[in-house]
Amino acid sequence: MELAILSISFIVLLVLGVPVSFALGLACVLTYLHEGLPIATAMQSMISGINAFSFLAVPFFILSGELMLHGGIADRILKFAQATVGHFRGGLGMANVVACTMFGGVSGSPTADTSAMGGVVIPLMKREGYSAAYAVNVTTHSSLAGALMPTSTNMIIYALAAQGITGMVAGNSVSGVSIGDLLFSGLIPVLWVMGFVLLTAYWQAVRFGFPRRPDGSTVLTKFPGWAEVGRTFIGALPGLFVILIILGCVAKGIATATEAAAIAVGYSLVLTLFVYRSMTRAKLFTALSRAARTTGVVLLLIGVSNMLRFQMAYLSIPDAIEGILEHATTVPWLMLLYINIIQVFLGTFVDMAAHILITTPLFLPLAMHYDVGPVQFGIMILLNCSLGLVHPPIGSVQFIGCAIGDVSIGETTKIAWPYYLAIFSAINIVTYFPAFSTWLPSLISGHPVF
Repeated sequence: MELAILSISFIVLLVLGVPVSFALGLACVLTYLHEGLPIATAMQSMISGINAFSFLAVPFFILSGELMLHGGIADRILKFAQATVGHFRGGLGMANVVACTMFGGVSGSPTADTSAMGGVVIPLMKREGYSAAYAVNVTTHSSLAGALMPTSTNMIIYALAAQGITGMVAGNSVSGVSIGDLLFSGLIPVLWVMGFVLLTAYWQAVRFGFPRRPDGSTVLTKFPGWAEVGRTFIGALPGLFVILIILGCVAKGIATATEAAAIAVGYSLVLTLFVYRSMTRAKLFTALSRAARTTGVVLLLIGVSNMLRFQMAYLSIPDAIEGILEHATTVPWLMLLYINIIQVFLGTFVDMAAHILITTPLFLPLAMHYDVGPVQFGIMILLNCSLGLVHPPIGSVQFIGCAIGDVSIGETTKIAWPYYLAIFSAINIVTYFPAFSTWLPSLISGHPVF
């Protein structure tokens, strides 16, 4: 009965248009009241969910990304990408992939990546003879790099959601997840996905004859020379250096992930105020206010998700889900396939942060039972969530891209299947070949990472 109250009230509130955080919190409170538990227990569980030192990394990562977003780094990255690959067939599309990948590493947010790069590149691509659907797909799928880069806020959210979850993986006792290990674990998968997207952008440009003039003839540009490549690289390098700051500080033990994020904020301020001199008072106020608002949303979501975690433990919901899935199969590869299918389905309906916070306590214990460690599972869930960002019916990143490109979701979906294939392939490789996500953090840390 309690599970029915929790799930039905949550779904009804979502249908009524209540924001996810409030819908989840109200559903939990209703369940608390039905069980006769004191409301003080709900408040305690909510506060304990955000009373963690590692949470400080969230506002710092968000603020660093906002400062870079409003500080003019996007234009410099795009110029470097155009100078490097812009002379190939579909060169502007390929430059778009390179630029979005780099900026995703700076901003740590697919939404910010699409808004910043898409606002510049999508109209430019349309003017240069590319279809709107092609321009939008290239931009939105390239922007997914932000979810897997070391600056990703969603990685920190996952680490917070996984804290306190214990289990055995390959005969080793594992508890929670190291943020430092997680930051390195997404680098190889993101290179795989972006390489796949880059090849797809080239293949579709050749197939459809992009770029085309109105008379149907194709347009090709000349290589600007290595001097121009070097000049634009020097212009973009200071902005890209923020990625090295975070990885270097964590890898060398100079700072924790939280401290590295704070250093990144200081560096971003100095860079945009005194080096690029592109940060105005109005832009700084906008960056600070957006970062504060986003941090508040994430903070509330983490708090209410901890209420949900208490409810799920009290009602033994993870055990019930494990029993249902194990009734269907006990074959490890098939069980992991079921988990991925459920994750992909949920990712198309629920916002990324909410998805991570709700489903991690449900599926991570089950995944660990089948020797999938928390670092490996973290990349699995981030990839599954990423697909939801560009897939109907929600597809928030795809909607942003379509709004910029003035094209319908249906039109972009018609030619999106190769990009979906890139994400699906990464999901399966990470799921069935753990070293794809754990080899690099194991090499950096000097101990096995699961």
